[in-house]
Amino acid sequence: MASDNVLGEFLKARRGRVPPSQADMPTPGRRRVAGLRREELARRAGISEPYLTRLEQGVDQHPSPQVLEALARALELDADTTAHLFALAAPRSVRPSETEVTPDVHQLLDAWTGSPAYVRNRRFDVLAANKLARALAPMYEPGHNLARDMFLDQGVRRLLPDWPEIAAQTAAALRAEADPHDPRTARLVAELEADEDFRRLWARHDARPSRDELKRFVHPVVGELALRRQALTVGGTEEQVIIAYQAAPGSPSEAALARLF
Repeated sequence: MASDNVLGEFLKARRGRVPPSQADMPTPGRRRVAGLRREELARRAGISEPYLTRLEQGVDQHPSPQVLEALARALELDADTTAHLFALAAPRSVRPSETEVTPDVHQLLDAWTGSPAYVRNRRFDVLAANKLARALAPMYEPGHNLARDMFLDQGVRRLLPDWPEIAAQTAAALRAEADPHDPRTARLVAELEADEDFRRLWARHDARPSRDELKRFVHPVVGELALRRQALTVGGTEEQVIIAYQAAPGSPSEAALARLF
């Protein structure tokens, strides 16, 4: 994240993940690189190798949509990662400044008495949370950073029985949503790279925004919960996201949530 050549780093990392056999490339003799060689990716994308070299070295950082589409196909990217590729190649723009959570949003969170809910920014800093979210997990306290707690707080690993999958989702969502040119994001990533699991996941260059998914918790007081996560953008500020959890009506998880009050 700290590099100015985020597009080039992405291209090099992702071509290293395409097996030559899967790409119908001949593999005679010993290969010195994992995945595709530069000339192989260039040929597969229908662009010149010197041009791909300029992209990977950061000499050219804004290829055309047609080139990006060709690279996405050649790298076998899914829709989310293709969107991330386009975002990396877009000219830098001044993003709207992060605003305070409005009283209306605070009121909305507090009105959801049966649903843990919090507001985070796209760097995963928690900006506001209702009482039930704070009771569900300390990482939902305002002032915490969800990515930092996910990888550096051992208590979170005990709280989430599916921690390996959720950690991978967190790294992919941080890459997809956070501004790669934001110095605060770069400092966060540098801090997280002290953790071996984060370094491994971050090096994959997966990009996938937060989704509405089922998430399991093992709470030290009320036990197991299975909650459906919803991600909602706050109107008027694209930098803020509401995350809310719901239990299935009549389920043991709903009863467990009620005991958190």
